[in-house]
Amino acid sequence: MLTVFGDIRSGNCLKVKWLLDRLGHDYRWIETDVMSGATRSTEFLAMNPAGQVPAVVFEDGRTLAQSNAIIGFFGDGTPYVPADPWDRAKMYEWLFWEQYSHEPCIAVARFQRAFLGKAADEIEPRLVERGRAALARMEAALAARDWLVGDGPTLADLALVAYTRVAPEGGFDLGPHPAIRRWITRVEAGFGIG
Repeated sequence: MLTVFGDIRSGNCLKVKWLLDRLGHDYRWIETDVMSGATRSTEFLAMNPAGQVPAVVFEDGRTLAQSNAIIGFFGDGTPYVPADPWDRAKMYEWLFWEQYSHEPCIAVARFQRAFLGKAADEIEPRLVERGRAALARMEAALAARDWLVGDGPTLADLALVAYTRVAPEGGFDLGPHPAIRRWITRVEAGFGIG
């Protein structure tokens, strides 16, 4: 059986769980608390030398890490990966941007505020500035369209909703972003996220 190591508090882990659930995959979830050092154990590092979750172990023993690589693998051949080469490339453009320009700001600020208990004035101002810029870019992209790419939900929407929907936990106000708020509702419905 497929085994997924993940921390349920992590948006990166949740996007893998959401996709597997949506596609009806049978898997075993092993809760892996990153705060307790579980990803730094000798056993875990032997499986995933990066020491990060999510990590997937296939029945044949192969492992795959990095959330967007995992959802890319399982999403291949589904409606969540566009058949059109241009739309597929645009989806990947958003996936790479998510890990480079969105998650490092939104998720890190959320982690510091919600899990480390830091006050707003303890968060690095540049982190907040970059997070707001990421939300502004998404708002502009979604102002005239329902989805980030094409005419239906793709892996780009799934990847970006994971931390965007909880951005307020990091101190980011979604009030000024009506297109994002509407999009979150659509993505949650499209992937069956509760």
